[in-house]
Amino acid sequence: MFNISDLNFDKNGVIIAASQDWRSKDVLIVGVMNEEAVRKTIDTGKVHYFSRSRNELWLKGETSGHFQLLKEMRYDCELNSVLCLVEQMGVACHTGNMSCFYRTAFKAEYAEMADINTMITQVYDIVVNRRSNPVEGSYTNYLFDKGIDKMLKKVGEEAAEVIIAAKNEDKSELTCELLI
Repeated sequence: MFNISDLNFDKNGVIIAASQDWRSKDVLIVGVMNEEAVRKTIDTGKVHYFSRSRNELWLKGETSGHFQLLKEMRYDCELNSVLCLVEQMGVACHTGNMSCFYRTAFKAEYAEMADINTMITQVYDIVVNRRSNPVEGSYTNYLFDKGIDKMLKKVGEEAAEVIIAAKNEDKSELTCELLI
């Protein structure tokens, strides 16, 4: 059973607090929380941080309207940091970017493949949105209108294209089939 008093706050009374989008798993913000911020976050379901520069508690989104709705809070093995899985309302960063981590210092050659979960989540969200909010001329809505047989035929066609590309020596073709 979790007890806030078990957390190891540093000599300044704070712990590292990261927020992560609960669906895409993108890291949004890394800040700090004091005991009151942890307690208010759990009690209200909205993420609160502690501002070291202003020496005060702050509710993320209080002035911008870009709240972080808490879905789950986790703590690390040493009890000195927390991870808030959140539904981000609007953007997380004061610069207008979705995440504070919008700049890249290094990227491995095939790092884009690590983003497959994000890509799948985005495609899923688009499909769900099209189902709820049909768009005239949308191929997705066309498939919904035609029914499950037409949808499965399309899935089969796409799977066949991936299989054919996979057998070929030019792996760029496979990459295109998987990503497009």
